[in-house]
Amino acid sequence: MNRREILKAAGALSAFSSFSMTPLSAQLFAAPATTNKLLVVFLRGGYDSANLLVPVGSGSKFYYEARPNIAVPAPNVEAGVEAKTNLNAALPLNADWGLHPSLCESIFPLYNAGQAAFIPFAGTHDLSRSHFETQDSIELGQSLNQSRNYQSGFLNRLVATLSGRGAIAFTDQLPIVLQGSVQVPNTALRAVGKPSVDAKQSALIATMYQGTSLAKQVSEGFTIRDEVMRELTAEMDGASRNAISAKGFELEARRIAKLMKEKHNIGFVDVGGWDTHVGQGGATGYLAGRFDELGRGLNGFSQEMGDEWRNTVVVVISEFGRTFRENGNRGTDHGHGTVYWVLGGGIRGNQIAGEQIKIEQKTLFQNRDYPVLNEYRAIFGGLFARMYGLNDTQIEKIFSGGEITAKAKDLGLI
Repeated sequence: MNRREILKAAGALSAFSSFSMTPLSAQLFAAPATTNKLLVVFLRGGYDSANLLVPVGSGSKFYYEARPNIAVPAPNVEAGVEAKTNLNAALPLNADWGLHPSLCESIFPLYNAGQAAFIPFAGTHDLSRSHFETQDSIELGQSLNQSRNYQSGFLNRLVATLSGRGAIAFTDQLPIVLQGSVQVPNTALRAVGKPSVDAKQSALIATMYQGTSLAKQVSEGFTIRDEVMRELTAEMDGASRNAISAKGFELEARRIAKLMKEKHNIGFVDVGGWDTHVGQGGATGYLAGRFDELGRGLNGFSQEMGDEWRNTVVVVISEFGRTFRENGNRGTDHGHGTVYWVLGGGIRGNQIAGEQIKIEQKTLFQNRDYPVLNEYRAIFGGLFARMYGLNDTQIEKIFSGGEITAKAKDLGLI
């Protein structure tokens, strides 16, 4: 191989981003140690939870005063000779809460079927209100009062505590939450097409690494890439008879389900576009469109999982919520507490779980945000204990802090 070929292969290697070249374990595709599956969906940007889970009970007066332009109407029946349901109104969940109307055909049926629940006043005690700092803080899952280890995310520690295999990130780069002692692959499914490194280039790169300590890992990386591409190509070839949505999160979520059904028991995906400082909208508009796309994706994921849906738990999180009051641009700014979603075919849904308070000015955190009453590590710790039968010592290891076991919340969702 001459110098020109080596340089060409090196350039191709740098362009190869569909899969991480992180060393991969040969045990990755072995049967998982548990039949339970977990998908964490991270809404990056801090979504407005007050328009997702609408306070329609005792806190409604303050909600509509604080949001004169972007509030979602309360569930009601329009007055008139022929009364009809207001299609832009929140969907009634219980006496205190309503759901954004854009989720009428996706998440609302799952909620009514006992397969979806919400946890308000959730989040981290990190007060930076910085997207990056708070996202890092959550993904690390470490105590705020200790030095950070940025090479150890809490989902990686969960994988290590379990079988040490079966995890995957559906992201462009391996996220912090899955970095650590266990080697985890990542692949982005948003733009599946021709691989950036073809078969000839793959063989050339593999030849470059022959005889080195990375030879096995490089070979395994290409093998996994080829297997995923074969599965997704078969899906696309059959689209004329089994067509699925061609845009947005729904297609990606269905692809994720196809891969998680057989080979992976822990997954992570992030969805951007939630930083709504300007023109957020209420029952309709920008945020409503995002909720619709997300809801269709999660519903599509549940359908694609088939029988495995009963063994699957999906947790939707965000780094923080947004200010309770709307700003001067008919949007919202960086806040604190938010709402987590928990979905699954075998959960005890149809409930608003966790500690809650009446929403009024005096109960806002720093007179602007939802407070955090349900700390995220405690929420996940309680879920992990129920899903995997983990003990206090194991939960403490996952979240790097002995204070978690005293706070772990069994919310009765599993």
